[in-house]
Amino acid sequence: MPRKVSDVNAGSMADIAFLLLIFFLVTTTIETDSGINRKLPPMDQLDDPPEIKERNIFEVVVNKYNQLLVEENLTELDDLRGLAIEFLDNGAGEDEEACDYCQGNRDPSSSVNPDRAVISLKNDRETSYKVYIAVQNELVGAYNDLRNREFVRLFPQESMTYVEAQNTYDDPRTDLDTREALKPKLDQVKQMFPQKLSEAEPSKANRN
Repeated sequence: MPRKVSDVNAGSMADIAFLLLIFFLVTTTIETDSGINRKLPPMDQLDDPPEIKERNIFEVVVNKYNQLLVEENLTELDDLRGLAIEFLDNGAGEDEEACDYCQGNRDPSSSVNPDRAVISLKNDRETSYKVYIAVQNELVGAYNDLRNREFVRLFPQESMTYVEAQNTYDDPRTDLDTREALKPKLDQVKQMFPQKLSEAEPSKANRN
């Protein structure tokens, strides 16, 4: 008499599959782009924000053809950082707007003080992400170069630049005493060259 094969109980297969699904959902790491580190402005904006004079605004535009225009002039990316430094460090102000640490040309048609200087960046919706990031890097690099200069001048005993000091401060392995010693120095240099980088909403490309 042939041996009867017992039926396989498939009722528990669904439970096993469900448990495996939960396991992979819990243990799988999904890579995400971190994006650009920017702090949004606070919600409580002033009803009447102070007027910014045109001379204190440095306009940077990246069009849909990935061309860079600085103050409406076609510019190479390699020249952007130097032009931004020249604007931020101009120091043409007088009296209460004077800048005694600025080393610029003091051009009367350019910024009066780093505290008043604003870099306005605008790109097109068709601007490539690579070009956009490259422009961002050069503008942030302009601030860092100026901060490096002042940090080394004011605190030569630290034997490091502003960027190196900031990285040391941000490193979780840095001891508390070192962090507390660096913080006021970093804050002082940041106040000398505050990063006022305004990013306008991207404009639509003209398809005509």
